[in-house]
Amino acid sequence: MRVLVTGGTGFIGRWVVKSLEERGADIVVCTRAAPERARYSTVLADLLKPDAAERAILEAKPDIVLHNAWCVDHGKFWSAPANLDWAAATLRLARAAKDRGVRRFVGVGTCFEYSWPADADCVEQSTPIRPTSLYGVTKDATRRIVEEFAAGTGLEFAWARLFYLFGPYEHPDRLASSVAIKLARDQAAPLSSGLAVRDFIDVRDAGAAISALALSGVTGAVNIGSGYGVTIADLAGMLKSAAGGSGHLQLGALPDRAGEPPRIVADVGRLRREVGYQPATSMEERLGQTYRWWQQHLAKAKGA
Repeated sequence: MRVLVTGGTGFIGRWVVKSLEERGADIVVCTRAAPERARYSTVLADLLKPDAAERAILEAKPDIVLHNAWCVDHGKFWSAPANLDWAAATLRLARAAKDRGVRRFVGVGTCFEYSWPADADCVEQSTPIRPTSLYGVTKDATRRIVEEFAAGTGLEFAWARLFYLFGPYEHPDRLASSVAIKLARDQAAPLSSGLAVRDFIDVRDAGAAISALALSGVTGAVNIGSGYGVTIADLAGMLKSAAGGSGHLQLGALPDRAGEPPRIVADVGRLRREVGYQPATSMEERLGQTYRWWQQHLAKAKGA
């Protein structure tokens, strides 16, 4: 099975590619610049250019397109005009896939498409969709358009709806990474009250779940999360345990964000029952691995 992967060198994409490789898929990564070393084939294309999608599909000749690429600059992507460009690029890619005989198209969405219930999990078929950022709106609009297009043409379509990620290569200013870095340096880690409940999943497990979805026959939206809610304070506490007690967590040192929802947790019934994916490693173990990754990364940077 040949899979064309966009965004295959990014934070999520690298783990999607690794999992696909382990599952025996024939992988082609669509990238704007050729990687220095790669175990897989590459197609050089900038998908934001109007003719790039057609060329990429023609060159790769995939059975499945797994589209990870989008604008994800930390702190900027929520309202970035580039969201509009990526929505248009995704539509071109889906159309080119169908026109050239691709069997299946899988896109990557976000839990920020949902209107989050305060006391229940987000369920794909029943939780209202009501995004409140340009990022969420363009993701949802893209999903709706491609879903309708696919239904009328016979193209299989699935949508991986991501919840909160952590893990190696994460931006250092994001929650888990910023706490891990502070603790590894034996510094104080300032946090909000830490009461908000979130569904966190390690990026390696998210990549494996997305690859499992891509190679399955499941269609429609599928939540990619752990299915468990933990408070931000508890997440930070697990990192502190992994650090052997070094550093200091300063809960309440930062203000809670205005309008912050109290709870965002995935119902993972479809992921477990239909896709058949279940992570083999606990969150505590993954957070420990993440802490040690940052510890080693900081040591290498210091010694460079």
